[in-house]
Amino acid sequence: MASSNELEKASTDSCFNKADHELDALGLRCPEPVMMVRLKIREIQDGESLFIKADDHSTTRDIPSFCRFMSHTLVAQQTQESPYLYLIKKGE
Repeated sequence: MASSNELEKASTDSCFNKADHELDALGLRCPEPVMMVRLKIREIQDGESLFIKADDHSTTRDIPSFCRFMSHTLVAQQTQESPYLYLIKKGE
């Protein structure tokens, strides 16, 4: 039987796999990851989702703040270890 952590990880992983768009921000350092997210969000339609993979620890603070400020929904995040994973739904 799978542990609750394994089930949570599997649930989160499947959530990230359903994204409409993807952004690889690995190797980028603050403020580049959030700048790239901002540019990519502008390109997608309202209601679509963006999966982000980053390894800069500042994204654990910056991406949730960006979502709150810009009225996007942070659907899921995995920030326990790098690479950090985020799923954003563009606000309408």
